[in-house]
Amino acid sequence: MSERTANRIFDIVNITFVTLFVVFCLAPFMHTIAVSLSSNRAIMSGEVTLFPIEINWDAYIQVFSNNSMLHSLGFTVILTVATTLLCMLFTVAAAYPLTKPHLKGRKFFLYLIIVTMFFSGGIIPEYLLIRDLHMINTVWSLILPGLVSPFNLIILISFFKNIPPSLEESAEIDGSSHFHTLMRIVLPLSMPVMATLALFYAVGRWNGFQDSLMYITNPELYPLQLKLFQMVQNNMVTELTQMEGANRTPLTPESLKAATVIFATVPILCVYPWLQKYFVSGVMLGAVKG
Repeated sequence: MSERTANRIFDIVNITFVTLFVVFCLAPFMHTIAVSLSSNRAIMSGEVTLFPIEINWDAYIQVFSNNSMLHSLGFTVILTVATTLLCMLFTVAAAYPLTKPHLKGRKFFLYLIIVTMFFSGGIIPEYLLIRDLHMINTVWSLILPGLVSPFNLIILISFFKNIPPSLEESAEIDGSSHFHTLMRIVLPLSMPVMATLALFYAVGRWNGFQDSLMYITNPELYPLQLKLFQMVQNNMVTELTQMEGANRTPLTPESLKAATVIFATVPILCVYPWLQKYFVSGVMLGAVKG
């Protein structure tokens, strides 16, 4: 067998494998979309697979006409943006000093941070702490506990260490302070990893619901994922199936659940194409220590 034939067979096998992998990954998402757009009859008879049958938009109309869902969407967007900005601010503020060899106690702080990746106080002590700090039913209970991720901090520290020290030394000779060096030299060179970590923080906050499930009882502070959790648990089906028009056919819980899943998933998916070019390079550069 010639080398050219072997390479072609190898490419065909790889393409087939990747195609099947993509199909398996997309199949649940396509099925959810199909259920959300199909008629009640098709859903109840089990005919829906990967494509909608007898397209029906009533589920999306009902979800988008529900004020509580729209309020949760707006609140989640604001919460995600605010959390991402604060997390990036504190992660940078912690990572940059820890790259300086002359910082006293630097190794101790690094070991202390790494320990938190393996051990934690647990859910009950964390809840008691949030309660004693009077943060129950406040937005801070959703932001402060996860303000700095040790994993993301280590990635950023590794990236900062790969920046040539001569750049910072030249800035210091010119009279630049540490703050100006960070803002004008280090951060502009760190945009790939910054975008990657921002995506990590944003996706983590957008998909998070366990903290709101424990700390939030005020419906005005319900994130979208908590609404979705309640929908899956059938606590909101009655609320969403109250149709405004008496002539409309009641929707099945399955179609409403599927429409809510898509409603909660699409906004964060729209962020990925804008950050994808930074994502791979940021992870790779931050993972390689020079």
